[in-house]
Amino acid sequence: MRWLARVRARAGSFEIDAAVAGDGAPVVLIGPNGAGKTTLLRVVSGGHPPLAGRISVGEHVLYDSDGGICLAPEERRIGYVPQGYGLFPHLTVLDNVAFGLAATRAGRSRDHRRTAAAALLREIDCEHLAGRLPATLSGGEKQRVALARALLSEPDLLLLDEPLAALDAATRRDMRGYLADHLAARGKPALVVTHDVRDVYALAAPAVHAMEGGVVVQSGSPADLAAQPASDFVREFFRSA
Repeated sequence: MRWLARVRARAGSFEIDAAVAGDGAPVVLIGPNGAGKTTLLRVVSGGHPPLAGRISVGEHVLYDSDGGICLAPEERRIGYVPQGYGLFPHLTVLDNVAFGLAATRAGRSRDHRRTAAAALLREIDCEHLAGRLPATLSGGEKQRVALARALLSEPDLLLLDEPLAALDAATRRDMRGYLADHLAARGKPALVVTHDVRDVYALAAPAVHAMEGGVVVQSGSPADLAAQPASDFVREFFRSA
């Protein structure tokens, strides 16, 4: 499924003017802090208003400034894991994960949603967290729960903002493998923000977009960016492999 986000947006005095695209394989978005990566993801998810542009996933148009289309976040069929996790503080881990299914698959019973959520928590070795509230979790645990909620919803497009950053080294390695396998198996689009070159290679991302100062300065395969970096940031990023 082909997707495209070509948008202009403003956050305070900072403006982004960027275009990213992909298909059924994960696409990676890299860039220094303050480059506009999170703002771009929020625009695509419907959480931040753009100034102009077009966002589409397959035949589903989410936003088109020329056509006057701007779908609400809940109508976009997008799964989004923000850096702040976005968990509901009053819900247990099990019900937080089950909510991902409730938001996208109307008609499923509460028992069905909770059963599916429990199965996914087992897959990522988080079953023991099911009855706990988010306030009692570590940062890494919150990140894994937020990721599980997004994965369970089976969205048309998955947006992951540094999904492994809060995990310790051993857990990050395990979750990187799980995420790579899950995305490969589902064959649906994902846009992943990362500061770790190991994520790029583990996800077998065919395309990387490098964003700096609100614009995409280079796009291509990991091999292309590593061989002919367009900026110092891109050069240092691939040197860290």
